[in-house]
Amino acid sequence: MSSPARRLIVVSNRLPLSFSLENGVLKSSPGSGGLISALEPLLKQHGGVWVGSAGTEESSAVHEALAEAARKHAFGYSPVFLTEEEQTNYYEGFSNEVIWPLFHDLQSRCRFDPTFWDFYRRVNEKFADATAAEAGSEDLVWIQDYQLMQVGRFLRSKRPHDRLAFFLHIPFPPPDIYAKLPWRREILESLLEYDLVGLQTGRDQRNFIACVRHFLPKIEIDKIGNGRVLRAQNRSVHVGYFPISIPFRDFEEQAKQAEVEERLRELSEQSGDVRIVLGMDRLDYTKGIPERLRAFGLFLREYPEHRRKVVFYQIVVPSRETIPEYQGLKEEVEQLVTRVNGEFSEPGWTPITYMHRSVPKHELLALYRAADVAVVTPLKDGMNLVAKEYCAARVDGGGTLVLSEFAGAAPEMRGMALMVNPYDETGVARALHQALVMTPQEQKRRMRHLRRHISRFDLNWWRDQFFAAFDAARAETEDGNREAV
Repeated sequence: MSSPARRLIVVSNRLPLSFSLENGVLKSSPGSGGLISALEPLLKQHGGVWVGSAGTEESSAVHEALAEAARKHAFGYSPVFLTEEEQTNYYEGFSNEVIWPLFHDLQSRCRFDPTFWDFYRRVNEKFADATAAEAGSEDLVWIQDYQLMQVGRFLRSKRPHDRLAFFLHIPFPPPDIYAKLPWRREILESLLEYDLVGLQTGRDQRNFIACVRHFLPKIEIDKIGNGRVLRAQNRSVHVGYFPISIPFRDFEEQAKQAEVEERLRELSEQSGDVRIVLGMDRLDYTKGIPERLRAFGLFLREYPEHRRKVVFYQIVVPSRETIPEYQGLKEEVEQLVTRVNGEFSEPGWTPITYMHRSVPKHELLALYRAADVAVVTPLKDGMNLVAKEYCAARVDGGGTLVLSEFAGAAPEMRGMALMVNPYDETGVARALHQALVMTPQEQKRRMRHLRRHISRFDLNWWRDQFFAAFDAARAETEDGNREAV
């Protein structure tokens, strides 16, 4: 196993905790999301510090809650506190109204407000200061995701010899899309301050390299295996792709727990002979939820033999609800659920069960196990760990995955999942029908291959590949520094 002998300093937009008052005492509880589930096990294994935002109000109570949470782990927390103005402009503004839609090929949703950029740079420097205060010369500093792409530039200027890596969890766009960004050179130049830039897929790597060629034409680019090495101003930057995954064995074992088995029995009793189709998404316009609901309505229209025999559970986890566009998306989803249920409901059968809330882990695992079909149809995604979680939870070997060809997980699952274009309502409806009439033998064959792949290329594989690439990148950088001297 390739892994760092030194501490790991993880830097992300938020700390992996949420805070609440209990009897007048501020308490912390574990957060949720793909980034947390991927990185927290690594810090527990290697030790170190997690740097991230802890909200907009600094207090002794927050620091005490963080200290109490740190005592339960092998790593600590270093909070960054933002003003309301910084949070609005850096996070809601630049991160989620510029970078998020642009990098998902939805540039018509972007607001290129120069104020957003000013605050993005200001907050990224704030994160760089907090990281510099924590990092030792031998520590591996690992910056995470699109909210912090400028940290590399500020941190390198403060600590020129630090070991810096960056991983982008969302897609990277092609040059014709990326060209819309007014600060395109500044972002690329900052990313080239890292020793290693990690992306999710080969497509993302190709897009990134194409953007460098187009907007920074003086950069020399060499190919080494599946990676690329970019050389400029006596620096070498390695660029590779590392498809993120899940702790497969943990999911598998958790799916067998008594609490999950009990909830599964309840779901089976409730559904009877009715088949379950599951959609599980964070509220976001990139997830293709309205398109999926319209496709499900078309499915009931085109394949009436499935009426009364299937129910669609659509879970939508609240997200970014202060942003008006997300409020509008929530209303659109609710209207579509009402429309489909109004058209097709019969006494004793409602086709869509809609839940707008977070789901406890045991309930989610039970739903994964109960669902005959999981429909994961983002318009575009960096990876999409729901697809992998569904397969890991299927300890019975059953179930069918319907997957968007624009999900980052698609290249890994092609041939075993039913691949669809999420914009093609007819195609998604057809895939739902195909999944529901598929023989148990064919379901098990496909799921067996999916589970085998995910168990082999799990979270530990992702970690080892990234750390091995990082060690190689640092070795080349240090050799180059010695030669320069």
